[in-house]
Amino acid sequence: MHNNMKEIDWANLSFGYMKTDYNVRINFRNGAWGELEVSSEEHLNLHMAATCLHYGQEAFEGLKAFRGKDGKVRIFRLEENAARLQSTCQGILMAELPTERFKEAILKVVKLNERFIPPYETGASLYIRPLLIGTSAQVGVHPADEYMFVVFVTPVGPYFKGGFSTNPYVIIREFDRAAPHGTGIYKVGGNYAASLRANKKAHDLGYSCEFYLDAKEKKYIDECGAANFFGIKDNTYITPKSSSILPSITNKSLMQLAEDMGIKVERRPIPEEELETFEEAGACGTAAVISPIQRIDDLENGKSYVISKDGKPGPICTKLYNKLRGIQYGDEPDTHGWVTIVE
Repeated sequence: MHNNMKEIDWANLSFGYMKTDYNVRINFRNGAWGELEVSSEEHLNLHMAATCLHYGQEAFEGLKAFRGKDGKVRIFRLEENAARLQSTCQGILMAELPTERFKEAILKVVKLNERFIPPYETGASLYIRPLLIGTSAQVGVHPADEYMFVVFVTPVGPYFKGGFSTNPYVIIREFDRAAPHGTGIYKVGGNYAASLRANKKAHDLGYSCEFYLDAKEKKYIDECGAANFFGIKDNTYITPKSSSILPSITNKSLMQLAEDMGIKVERRPIPEEELETFEEAGACGTAAVISPIQRIDDLENGKSYVISKDGKPGPICTKLYNKLRGIQYGDEPDTHGWVTIVE
């Protein structure tokens, strides 16, 4: 236990797990969600035949709480995470957790672990991980009739240790993360398991992350590792439209901010060769907000799409990144009502 908070080196936190004081749980039994329970136990007592272990009835979310200069704690767009979890539940036939219950659990777990929310100056935040699993014993392939919703938190460092910078990416054709009309639009563990080999290959080759083309035609840019892609040209923010991409809440937010800044927004298929025409590009998600792309290599075709000619993040990416982080930390006005202040 970190009894003395001075033990935590806030400036050097990684994106990893650190034990905190409490987690919260809600069980679904006999067709209804029960009371919120608070636990300090890090383990789950699971039946060995639970559907989450055998048939992948497992969904998760990721969101963050930020401490502002004013000392207030802000959680970014939690209703969107609740809605996405409900969509995943529909996709893999799990009991849906209502938004109010999701919100109750998130606020409770953040308040209980308030001493782990990093100070404003550190650029660190409190990562919140909701998890929903099928818990009843089942041997036939059917949905469970009992579920457990668990939320734990852990402080995480800023994604960019050395400041906001560009990274190299690589297109990998030999593996697909998800198929059109498969589970790519849901936040289920299986999609991440499906990305591990390609991700390892990209890292072994010296790249920050892997890029997937659409599984059907291998012609269009789909997703980048565990993040959404966007490109910028002619004052337009362009992001793929595809039936196998996770709807990123960060991407949705960036599209809105781009519109606010007078930048056009297009959601459409992006053929690989269009990569040559982008002035800026990025991968976006909860962890990094935006990871600007330096270049994207297509090794099989011996091509390199250099996006950032000077190796630095472009002006629009930088503006969007600063604006979104500003809203999250309370330094910019929250004109869209995205932030929930923890009272």
